[in-house]
Amino acid sequence: MHPVATLCRVLGVSSSGYYAWSKRSLSRRTKDDAVLIERIRAIHTASKGTYGAPRIHAELKANGSHVGKKRVARLMRQAGVAGVSRRRFVTTTVRDGARQAPDLVERDFTADRPNLLWVADITYIPTWAGFLYLAVALDAFSRRIVGWAMATTLHTQLVLDALNMALATRRPKDVVHHSDQGSQYTSIAFGKRCREAGVRPSMGSVGDAYDNAMAESFFATLECELLDRRRFRTQAEARMAVFEFIEGFYNPRRRHSSLGYLSPIDYERRNEEQQAVDPTHTSLPSCSGPSRCGLEMSPQVPTSPQRPILTAPARAGAPDVRAGMKERAPQGPNQGTGPNRRTQCRQIRYRE
Repeated sequence: MHPVATLCRVLGVSSSGYYAWSKRSLSRRTKDDAVLIERIRAIHTASKGTYGAPRIHAELKANGSHVGKKRVARLMRQAGVAGVSRRRFVTTTVRDGARQAPDLVERDFTADRPNLLWVADITYIPTWAGFLYLAVALDAFSRRIVGWAMATTLHTQLVLDALNMALATRRPKDVVHHSDQGSQYTSIAFGKRCREAGVRPSMGSVGDAYDNAMAESFFATLECELLDRRRFRTQAEARMAVFEFIEGFYNPRRRHSSLGYLSPIDYERRNEEQQAVDPTHTSLPSCSGPSRCGLEMSPQVPTSPQRPILTAPARAGAPDVRAGMKERAPQGPNQGTGPNRRTQCRQIRYRE
């Protein structure tokens, strides 16, 4: 609408400078950014739109592209690409008065080998045809889902199916199975199956998600990366989507920051290779354990990789029930005379 000379005079630039800019080819940096944006889009699409800058940066690094994380974040903002965020957690556990197992974990979710500690829980999946319930068993060593099952009811058979799948695929010895105090896990049938398989049941306190934080973290990931982004017309559609998420993406491909941005299967495979080279090698996830809570390990805990089970310092005046004693240690912030571990660990966030 206006002559170029007039526009340049108003903007305070020279006409020759404008023409030189309009004919100038793109810089090498701009061309590299354009290629990198396309790769970022491809990785973001392959992750089903869930990856943010840290995981996309890890994927690029694994593929041989050495770029800065801040550059990846800048290009993602420029291209309008973003990861997903989590919704608010909703508590669904209600105490039913059943007898509970001792807490053998006490928020120490570290494990120096597979099949040492499994964490389990149940969540619901909304569909247009009603709720579908999902029970999982997760190996604390690699964050791998080793057993899972789905049903339209919350009967005990749901958690039994998940446990049986984990037992069939992993064949553990003396594994600790940690859960909340839901009626499915406190049922006679579940306790009988644990005794038959040599599984040691463990349960946290009631109404406290931190006592089963690792399982809650997986459900938060599932809700964030799948359930919040899709609506299921039928329960069959939801079953297929959850199957694809767990077996097709989460276990074999999804990168975890707590595992050095490896997937659970890759992490276990790398650990097996290191064990084959050096049988004394031990590998621990970098984001959990008493040291992250500001706690000290009990001096009785052996430091060798053959330690029998995860332990944590007992509260003063409270009996130690982690060895299988019948009496249960006092629960709650006002029981016992020792420091309150729940308030000390309140700010922990277990990364996925």
